[in-house]
Amino acid sequence: MTATARTGPVSLLVRAVLAIAPLARLIKARARKTIIDRAEAMGVPWRQHVRELQAHDWDSELAAVRDPQLRYPTYYLQAFHAYRQGNLNWQAAWEVEVASLSVHAQLWPQAGTDGDAWLRQRYHDVLQQHLPAPPQAVLDVGCGAGLSTRALQDAFPQAQVTGVDLSPYFLAVARYRSRQQQAAIAWKHAPGEDTGLPAASFDLVSAFLVFHELPQHAAQAILREARRLLRPGGQVAVMEMNPQAEAYTRMPPYVFTLLKSTEPYLDEYFSLDLAQAMQEAGFEPPTFAPTSPRHRAAVARAC
Repeated sequence: MTATARTGPVSLLVRAVLAIAPLARLIKARARKTIIDRAEAMGVPWRQHVRELQAHDWDSELAAVRDPQLRYPTYYLQAFHAYRQGNLNWQAAWEVEVASLSVHAQLWPQAGTDGDAWLRQRYHDVLQQHLPAPPQAVLDVGCGAGLSTRALQDAFPQAQVTGVDLSPYFLAVARYRSRQQQAAIAWKHAPGEDTGLPAASFDLVSAFLVFHELPQHAAQAILREARRLLRPGGQVAVMEMNPQAEAYTRMPPYVFTLLKSTEPYLDEYFSLDLAQAMQEAGFEPPTFAPTSPRHRAAVARAC
């Protein structure tokens, strides 16, 4: 049984409270302060990191990556992660790196702030076990602020890596941070389901913590686009939350309701048959491998 299947009076009460906008804003504001304070207590310099990014001149960075002709799909114009403007704002883009450090510090008791790096390394270990040869061209779909993209570049230094994302704000931060680290990564402002990139031009298409933020139709479209973009024998890889993990199946329903309040498509992701979706998009049956107590990777070869 998955967490999405469990409901109860407490969950219904939480849902009713969150439906009252002023109360929801108050709860999220207090939760946000708690998250930031907890992050800093464990050694994540959240506020300092954001102040340093705020001080940069972002106009030129934004102009360099933004496609002014792009029309955002309706599903993307939602609040995500308690940001009312979703991913289309600077605050979310400036905070995503420290938020990842904070959230993933909870994956292993002994990891602390190394939890994020451990998660990415375990994912790359799975990739290296399943790829027939080191990829020469890698696409990171839904790359956000480039954390997963830079990690892929480190894992496959011989590859030309491209990051694609719908948020020009996240891409601007990605471009800036990659330049700081002298990483030669290409960035593209586009939806993952319609990238505009040439067919058969990649050996690996990767999506790291993207699918839980998508309605099923978009997830399926991204898999079809990945198939179009891959060379013969290329691989698609999806690193995501594992709906069968005990952390979710045993999560109290009211806690799961709170989680869903910041993840509008979580129910759709948890009910998605990823293996079937991959095969319907033109891939062989995927191999699943755990990457943390809460996550798994699915890797599939193009037919």
